[in-house]
Amino acid sequence: MLPSASDANATLVVSLRPSGDHAAMRRAAGACGLRVAALSPWKIMVSDTAPTRAALRAACGAQIVIVTSPAAARAAARLTPLRPRRGQSWCAIGHGTAQALRRAGIARVEVPDRMDSEGLLALPGLREVRGTSVGLLTAPGGRDQIAPALRRRGAELLRADVYERVPLRLSTTMIARLRASPDPWLLPVSSGEALQRVLAQAPPDLARRLRDARVLAASARIAEIARACGCRDVRIAPGPAPRQLLAAAC
Repeated sequence: MLPSASDANATLVVSLRPSGDHAAMRRAAGACGLRVAALSPWKIMVSDTAPTRAALRAACGAQIVIVTSPAAARAAARLTPLRPRRGQSWCAIGHGTAQALRRAGIARVEVPDRMDSEGLLALPGLREVRGTSVGLLTAPGGRDQIAPALRRRGAELLRADVYERVPLRLSTTMIARLRASPDPWLLPVSSGEALQRVLAQAPPDLARRLRDARVLAASARIAEIARACGCRDVRIAPGPAPRQLLAAAC
């Protein structure tokens, strides 16, 4: 079982979100009486270049526009005003991404029930896309499953990498804090790559404690990655949003 409410003050949530992007996790944890330690493996940097802006304009003119993360939605909105066109469909990989798009001006956004690449690709509007222009607002790296699948289906893919993940060294201050923090720990994971990067950088004693933490994985695929990384106590959360990841802890 997860720690009970009476143990909440002793429970630490280790957040692997990008630098500066821990606010939602802190709110979700605070609602449960949990503490948060931010251990960021990277930061988000908007790709503000002429080629990126040109690619973004082309992608936003497609018949279907797919946005793969809240960071992609925010980065795109910083680079150009987002406005839906007549007959155009916008798809988001999850509710957080859809919310970011709505704040940017896209009122109607389709979101899959299963909020991952497989769920997105199963949307009815993306099953038959031969000859259809599809804009993809995303970033380099990650699984990159969506673009190849759309190409195999015959879509005319217009990709815009609107941000990049810049690797960071783990904070020595946070490492010291974690070493001084007692168990139990909760480790919400919405990115397998983030978990892998943190474990690769962490000192052996800290990596061991992270592997001993209860992992709250955003999907079955991420749960498999966590187990492959040596994590033993892995649970699958209802979804990737912070409140979903921590739902079982409240």
